[in-house]
Amino acid sequence: MTNQRAVIFANGEITDLNSLRQLLRAGDLCIAADGGLRHLFALGVMPSVLIGDLDSVTPLDVEKAREQGTQVLKFPVDKNETDLQLAIQYAVEAGCLEIIITAALGGRLDQTLGNIFLLMQPALQEINCRLDDGREEVFLIASSAEITGSPGDVVSLLPVGEPVYDVKTEEMKYPLVYEKLFPDQTRGISNVMLSRHAKVTISRGKLICIHTRQIMPVTK
Repeated sequence: MTNQRAVIFANGEITDLNSLRQLLRAGDLCIAADGGLRHLFALGVMPSVLIGDLDSVTPLDVEKAREQGTQVLKFPVDKNETDLQLAIQYAVEAGCLEIIITAALGGRLDQTLGNIFLLMQPALQEINCRLDDGREEVFLIASSAEITGSPGDVVSLLPVGEPVYDVKTEEMKYPLVYEKLFPDQTRGISNVMLSRHAKVTISRGKLICIHTRQIMPVTK
């Protein structure tokens, strides 16, 4: 198994290309989920893989990518999975231990919610996977997580489907001390980081963590 990191570009909206450029590292496995190819072209980056039903890209763009060495994996338009789900499956099968999904937040609400719930896939439970548009990141907490950011960053914790037990936060303005969070209540919304590193632990259940940065991350 490789420790390669995958960065998947979905076909959602991007408001700040520079923030996404900062997320990229040399050696990343860049995957375009169908129309996500346009974002990579805008960044001047050629993906390793283009995957999906290709109904959101032009034949000329597909050929341009193919000529530059991109592997093109075309699926039927009538399928059970979204193009993003296919891209995630490819990254998992490639042995990636970290997956960053970009251009998957905002836009159509059904697509955004569907993209977030993809984090619940069993195949991702041992993989560091998150949705990240440079300003916001979304990831799943099943036991514990450390959040890296800046003082003043906003962190919201949303229970998924059922109550979450023994929620404990560290370095947060509004501390939770072994508390129980319910999916029909808003107790975990809009906490604030007090330092560059915060921590969340739980004993049972699953949380969706939404981290809104005040300062864009800088990748070394």
